[in-house]
Amino acid sequence: MSGHSDIYPNRYIHMCGIIGYTGTKKTVPILLEGLRALEYRGYDSAGIAVAEEGGLDIAKAKGRIDNLEEKIKSTDKVWDGTCGIGHTRWATHGAPSDLNSHPHRAPSLALVHNGIIENYAELAEMLKKEGYTFVSETDTEVAAKLIDYYFVKLGNPVKAIFEAADIIRGSYAFGIIFDSIPDTIFAIRKDSPLIVSANEEGGFIASDVPAILAHASTYYQLDEGVVAIVKKGSIKFFDRQGDEVEQKRLTIDWNVEQAQKGGFPHFMIKEINEEPEAIRKTVATRLGDDGLPHFGVRELDGGLLPKFKNIHIVACGTAMHAGLIGKNIIEKLARVAVNVDIASEFRYRDPILDKDDLVILLSQSGETADTLAALRHAKSKGVYTLSIVNVIGSSVAREADSVLYTWAGPEISVASTKAYSVQCALLYLFAIQMARVKGLMDDEEAKRLCKILSEDTGRAVTEMIAKDDEINEAARRYLSAEHLFFIGRGIDSALCTEASLKLKEISYIHSEAYAAGELKHGTISLIEEGTPVVAVMTVDSLAEKVISGIREVKSRGAIVLVFAKKSIAEKYNIPADKIIEIPDIEEMFETFPAATAVQLFAYHVAAGRGCDVDKPRNLAKSVTVE
Repeated sequence: MSGHSDIYPNRYIHMCGIIGYTGTKKTVPILLEGLRALEYRGYDSAGIAVAEEGGLDIAKAKGRIDNLEEKIKSTDKVWDGTCGIGHTRWATHGAPSDLNSHPHRAPSLALVHNGIIENYAELAEMLKKEGYTFVSETDTEVAAKLIDYYFVKLGNPVKAIFEAADIIRGSYAFGIIFDSIPDTIFAIRKDSPLIVSANEEGGFIASDVPAILAHASTYYQLDEGVVAIVKKGSIKFFDRQGDEVEQKRLTIDWNVEQAQKGGFPHFMIKEINEEPEAIRKTVATRLGDDGLPHFGVRELDGGLLPKFKNIHIVACGTAMHAGLIGKNIIEKLARVAVNVDIASEFRYRDPILDKDDLVILLSQSGETADTLAALRHAKSKGVYTLSIVNVIGSSVAREADSVLYTWAGPEISVASTKAYSVQCALLYLFAIQMARVKGLMDDEEAKRLCKILSEDTGRAVTEMIAKDDEINEAARRYLSAEHLFFIGRGIDSALCTEASLKLKEISYIHSEAYAAGELKHGTISLIEEGTPVVAVMTVDSLAEKVISGIREVKSRGAIVLVFAKKSIAEKYNIPADKIIEIPDIEEMFETFPAATAVQLFAYHVAAGRGCDVDKPRNLAKSVTVE
């Protein structure tokens, strides 16, 4: 796996999936189970290495996990080993192929890798002079043979790993099995996630929690610069000096059922259906007995909030679109200027950051490279940082000055849905709290808004989900579309950016979002007979202006689907081919059921086109490759 980041040259996060098991059970079924749980991280190829009596047996296959399983079955090997490592690949360096698949072999070991080795060419030349040859196109093979070189030289696996780590530039999470130590897995990480766990069943390494949900209730988020030695039921951690060190044990609050489809045809539709409870839980955990926000962070429960003069929300993709929603509501309630930045561009524009500013980082995984680099840039300027993250113990969560966790549970589909909704919910709660501590909102109004957010919002989303069949029927008209436009005004314009992304990433239909008022400034030239347009209307004061935009595109032959707040749909004669009503709640919160509506629309278009909804082509769950 490989790719690269930006101004922080050695800060990379990529999506490949690593799983390892050592214990008393046959490892192949556990590895395959773990790889299936991690397939959202990459599905270009997969492979395993298993310690058997005669050495390490390896099987690798291009494509999905099913291909690997067939390859394993087709061999004449026994596959009885109880220690092994596995990998599912998202290819960015070297084409998807059996040869480029992990694990990669060296004379004394097999290795799996998530990340990139930036100086692999330089290291390869060094190793060639030592007699090593290379058979793949990957940087990972260099890592395997570099560790082998030091292991032969030093005779100590931990020292060999550290020696190699010292001269590798880039990012990595390594899982390693040595031929001579067939019951043990070694692991180390830098700027790529890796967790380890051990219990009476055995020891595990994995890129993410879903891979070990069926086997473990606790885990360790491996610190950088620490080698984990994982044996049957035990883990020891060592630093560069050879001293044993402690790691913080974390509890897994997800269960297997949450990470499975539960009768739904795709994870995406399952996760959309989980939005009401995810919103309720995320908000409820941040409300005190008095019904007011209580974040459990001194700086946010009073402290610094009145002092922040500017806020910068920094994120990528869907999380950035949640930031646009947050900008609208924070500026509306708290009257503080908010900038929203794409994380990969944040450092490049040399943002003006003041000690009285706040930088909010949004990330589902908490491991997105560009977001992490933006966080580090902000901290280097002495700016207070707050992360809003779903994954406990993730890098963005750990490195920010404060963290607010969302309670979305596992989100397996590559296309984010419930994570977006709960990010928006926490930004709403933040806006209410900031307005309150600044004296712009009294406690009674704050309580009222919090109650709507924690109760009415979920009910409205549930009502929207109940219109799934109607949305599905409407979506069928767009299955053959090549282009589609989303339009809205105000906060609906912000939502349209997310609606457009959802559609394009899972259906492969070219889609764009425009503020409806901008149509006449150029975009209208793209509208012709039969062009599909979707309008979102939740803001009463802007309804007539959006209708004006709809008339503009209808006059040029557009096919128009409208998602409109029920009261707006009843009040106005909207010139649309189809109108789907959004349940009425207080206007400020209408964006939540509206978001669910456009998510369902995108889902049904993609499913109707026969697309792989949960695993769209060329994408992985949390990737930044510049």
